[in-house]
Amino acid sequence: MSVVVIGLSHRSSPVELRERFAFAEARIPATLQELRTAGIAQEAVILSTCNRVEIYTFTALEPVHAFTALKQFLTTTHNYASPLGEELYALHEPHSVQHLFKVACGLDSMVLGETEILGQLKKAYDLALQHGHTGARLNKAFQRAFNVAKQVRTETNIQRGSISVASAAVGLAEKIFSTLAGHEVMVIGAGDTSEKTARALLSRGAQSIVVANRSIDRAEALAKELGGRAVKFDDWAHEFEKIDIVISSTAAPHHILDRAKLEPLMKRRKNRPLLLIDIAVPRDIDPAVNQLDNVYLYDVDDLQSIAHDYLEQRKEEISRCEAIIEEKVRGLLDQTARRHPSVSSQTVVSNV
Repeated sequence: MSVVVIGLSHRSSPVELRERFAFAEARIPATLQELRTAGIAQEAVILSTCNRVEIYTFTALEPVHAFTALKQFLTTTHNYASPLGEELYALHEPHSVQHLFKVACGLDSMVLGETEILGQLKKAYDLALQHGHTGARLNKAFQRAFNVAKQVRTETNIQRGSISVASAAVGLAEKIFSTLAGHEVMVIGAGDTSEKTARALLSRGAQSIVVANRSIDRAEALAKELGGRAVKFDDWAHEFEKIDIVISSTAAPHHILDRAKLEPLMKRRKNRPLLLIDIAVPRDIDPAVNQLDNVYLYDVDDLQSIAHDYLEQRKEEISRCEAIIEEKVRGLLDQTARRHPSVSSQTVVSNV
């Protein structure tokens, strides 16, 4: 029995594929139950973000059988019939635990050293824990991962100059508009990423924030915190005449803005430049809107170029972080081996 992870990330697949496998949060507890009922996993956690979809399991299956079963489960659950190759990765101990630690520390992120992923990982773990889908092995692995992330933040400079995906989006806005001063911003979707983006925009001089969210109470609460104003979700398009920048990050399963809807809105705006930053997965905005004049659309994969600008100054810290992770992985697996001497820690790495 061992910890196994299978997944897709920004390193292995484009957003067009990742969005096909994204899990809505409300669906995750039932999906974890299906995994366990099917005998694929004794314990399981699903992490679904804009940059990765991963299933962490503690399973009694042999690694090769676990990989096959998890791949079939993932594709069947999402009605995906096309073959998957190197886009999908699968890891067995010790690499599965090492991968978890790297994810928690931001070493596997699009923006090296970013901290947003740690909050997302904690939320994913807590969701599985609260619904009874974790046990001793995953509890220990995830809790140790959180501790390692804290140690890495304390003992290295991996986060020097680091930015989150949200603030990378703000950097992009500053490239399109030389200054954010005087520009109106709309945030569609009042989740954590949207909130961080809105705060970063204001700190860089944005004139005002309009918040649209399906829960008007949440929109009003966030707007009050930011000194902006809230609008009903169905009314957000009416605000476009005054808006210059849109940050969209909803949990909608389909596009909320397409070319047919945007074209008349651009005419009302007299075709002033409009920056659309879609940080949702699945994507909120149809890529076809990029064909309209004076419309600039960027998705999460486009943020990679911004992240790259910050990479060189943090590369020297990677080896220090990896040394800490290697030590902690070895300690965790040695501890497990002493308590469960029959558990093998053979390494199996596979593209399935």
